[in-house]
Amino acid sequence: MKEQHTSDIDKVLTEYGGLLSRVASAYEANTHLQEELLQEICVAVWQALSRFNHQSNVKTYILRIAHNRAVSHISKEMKTVKSQQGQEVDLYSIASMNQSPEEQTQNSRKIEQLLDAVRRLKLPAKQVLTMSMEGLSYQEISDITGFSVNNVGVMINRARASIAKEVNND
Repeated sequence: MKEQHTSDIDKVLTEYGGLLSRVASAYEANTHLQEELLQEICVAVWQALSRFNHQSNVKTYILRIAHNRAVSHISKEMKTVKSQQGQEVDLYSIASMNQSPEEQTQNSRKIEQLLDAVRRLKLPAKQVLTMSMEGLSYQEISDITGFSVNNVGVMINRARASIAKEVNND
């Protein structure tokens, strides 16, 4: 039984590790705290897998765990440490090899702006937007957060508009 549980977590982390990493980076700007949060999320997922009852799909289940852990982490950090302004953000390297250094730099700046704008959203908006960006339907987001499907749609549209306005003004 223990071997099966280890096998399950290996499969989940292999398939959804990038998703969990993106959740951590959406909530935490400090790269060291991102790593800590990702570890917390992975431990929470590992602990919760034995209770998974297949009433939803695995992706939805682990996203619920990840977002709940991220909310707890942020609440704890806000109580203990104020975030440092001007800290560098460790960005995903999405620039292709065919891009010039100038294009790579420009893309990195756009990603940094986007992540900063997402991090500044209020927590409920940040939750629904990041889940939407991971491809979850409004219904799945509703199931995870407890918000109505209509409210999820409104929150996503407002969050997108807010981010677009912020990024376009910079």
